[in-house]
Amino acid sequence: MAPLNCMTSDIKRAILRCCMAVAAAVALWGCSTTKHVPQGRLLLDVVDIKVEGDSLQVAELYNFLRQQPNHKVLGFAKLQLATYSLSGKDSTKWYNKWLRNMGQAPVVYSEELTEASRRQLEQALINRGYMDVNVTVDTVADRAKRKMKVEYLIQPGQPHRIYTMSYSIPDTAIARILRQNLQVFDVHNGDLFDRTRLDNMRANISSVLRDNGYYSFNKDYIYFTADTVRGSKDIALTMHLKPYQERDAETGEVVERLIGQSAPPMPTYKIRHVTFVTDYNPRESGGTLEFGHQDTIDYRGYQMLYGPDHYIAPNTLEEKCYIAPGQLYNARNVERTYQGLSQLGILKFINIEMQPVRDKDGEEYLDAYILLSRNKKQGVTLELEGTNSEGDLGFGVGATYKHRNLAKHSELLTVKLRTAYESLSGNVDGFINNRYTEYAGEVGITFPKFMAPFLPSEYKKRRQANTEFAVSFNYQERPEYTRVIAGAAWKYSWSHRRGSYSIRHQYDLVDINYVRLPKSTLNFLDSIAPTNPLLRYSYEDHFIMRMGYSFYRSNRRVPTATTNAFMMQPSITTIRGSVEMAGNLLYAISSITGQKKHDGAYKIFGIQYAQYVKGEADYTYTLNLNNRSGLAFHVGLGLAVPYLNSTMVPFEKRFYAGGANSVRGWSVRTLGPGSYDSKNSVTDFVNQCGDILLNLNMEYRAKLFWVLEGALFVDAGNIWTIRDYENQPGGVFKIDKFYKQIAAAYGCGIRMDFTYFLLRFDLGVKAHNPAMNQEPWPLLHPSWRRDTNFHFSVGYPF
Repeated sequence: MAPLNCMTSDIKRAILRCCMAVAAAVALWGCSTTKHVPQGRLLLDVVDIKVEGDSLQVAELYNFLRQQPNHKVLGFAKLQLATYSLSGKDSTKWYNKWLRNMGQAPVVYSEELTEASRRQLEQALINRGYMDVNVTVDTVADRAKRKMKVEYLIQPGQPHRIYTMSYSIPDTAIARILRQNLQVFDVHNGDLFDRTRLDNMRANISSVLRDNGYYSFNKDYIYFTADTVRGSKDIALTMHLKPYQERDAETGEVVERLIGQSAPPMPTYKIRHVTFVTDYNPRESGGTLEFGHQDTIDYRGYQMLYGPDHYIAPNTLEEKCYIAPGQLYNARNVERTYQGLSQLGILKFINIEMQPVRDKDGEEYLDAYILLSRNKKQGVTLELEGTNSEGDLGFGVGATYKHRNLAKHSELLTVKLRTAYESLSGNVDGFINNRYTEYAGEVGITFPKFMAPFLPSEYKKRRQANTEFAVSFNYQERPEYTRVIAGAAWKYSWSHRRGSYSIRHQYDLVDINYVRLPKSTLNFLDSIAPTNPLLRYSYEDHFIMRMGYSFYRSNRRVPTATTNAFMMQPSITTIRGSVEMAGNLLYAISSITGQKKHDGAYKIFGIQYAQYVKGEADYTYTLNLNNRSGLAFHVGLGLAVPYLNSTMVPFEKRFYAGGANSVRGWSVRTLGPGSYDSKNSVTDFVNQCGDILLNLNMEYRAKLFWVLEGALFVDAGNIWTIRDYENQPGGVFKIDKFYKQIAAAYGCGIRMDFTYFLLRFDLGVKAHNPAMNQEPWPLLHPSWRRDTNFHFSVGYPF
């Protein structure tokens, strides 16, 4: 959704008054925070943890407390508690219910929970190797104010460390596999005797073995023994593997062994049969693996059970399955099968069941049942939107049709249609006499596989890629001109996980963009841009044929209904990158065929085609300080260079600064390049683009109450050109000047977090303005009308 950067000063003042009202409410009711504390009880006001020495990180120890005081916004204001305190005694009234739902009830001191917190702190430190830890509690009650302060004093003592680490693994087959995967042994001599790390090592070993056929293995087969010497903190640790307990095939009871008889090695399981049940209904089957009458097809060793409608082809299911008859059981292949089948939009429900079986020779096998249920084949969605572009009112209507199984291979056909009308005079008469009209359409088909004829089949299956073909058409009509924009694309996209990181790739094999103006008013270009190549380019016929690659890597987890962005993980790292090139193939063909240049450039269909290279890199790091606040840092860089057939990068491919996701003291496309001074943001925006981009951002985010979050931010950055263009004075990048031209802004924001989407309202204020003939330091002499900008957008800025 495009950010809205236009807002009158009256609305800005109203927002400021609301912020001041909230602050006043906090101050007014701050003294009545014990209003809803029962008589004879105390409000838990302050909780501190103090540690003797500096061997422990205190901040993370608060997570083990069973009771903590009400949250403070910005470290001092208990805004949620103040909101709750505004409610009356009668909880049946809607007004009081509403305030209590938005706020937070007072945390009443509990002696039992305090003791439980003390024990939990003690146990947590014992688990980390501090076996001699001593945790005491000191309480200070203020009866007059009805508040309690609790202090936990931790004396950790000297920790126990692992002196030697040894292994007892009598099963030679398992020992051989583990020797080939030494990375699972992440506990070494000299480490703390940390039980959490030991448990993680057990889980890692279990994961490796389950990827090598040991279906029945779990971490409970692994245990440790520890030997210590009196008076020493050193531990001799030994990891043991429990002997396999064979069970009777009929009774399921453990088979008794004679004295001195060794246990058999743990069996590995091979896949015997793989069966797809394409119309699985758990209600009809009663949760069992009995499926009644089904139409059965054998395809390349796989068994397909169909209902009356063979809605998906067997080869499509086989391509997405990584479980093969005859191979050893591999838990990773099961997960990859889930991922592959989830690419098929026609499937709604996917479940994989493993059934252990034993043949007549006593060999252990697994029968794999892949249970599927179908999604709706077709769907239509309608969209209606209102627009307001610099006071020009309008509306748009759109419709999207989707077919999720076009040819029984789960191909996704998408057809989008859109029309928009806008009054260019800001009133209703403009819809008839002075209007902008747009008609747009797009048709795309996505295949759930890597459609590349020259790549090996195994490589394509391993990538789990989607292939997309799309064409688009856009017709725009204004009083001054008529413009037609046509496009075509061939793209690949795939994703995978590596540890805790989600990684996505997109490769645009070819992306064509063609712009033509079949009709314009007499001397239109000469009247609006007699000497401005940037503006002329936007309204002239042009052709771009590009290829590109983009990359995304992040450990961000998806929030749930019971968690927020700060509760999910201690830190989030996100990296984005992209590179694209245009015109190289066309230039090579033009050169080889000996085509003549016109005005110093080659042309195709009588149109000069663009030739450039462009790259972008983006890094974001979010440090969650606790489960209600965090700090986010962001760096964005970009570079675009025209060459050979072009002297300028196409306007739509150049960078811009300002706006909801950049330097928020400026509205979008009103900053830069360099020290360029814009005289009119409406008519001069075409000059405010560049070839070099720099964005630096820092933002503090805190949960307030209800769905509201607050933010304080500082932004810096700008754009520059790589060449000295006549229409962009002061915009060229110079190594001895660029740092003086970095713009700076600060501000605050309110966000509404609805779990699966977030609405953002930010107010940015200029701090340093590099534009010529402007006040360089608005921070010292701020002007509300000149130096502030309001932004509305969806999602975090980075």
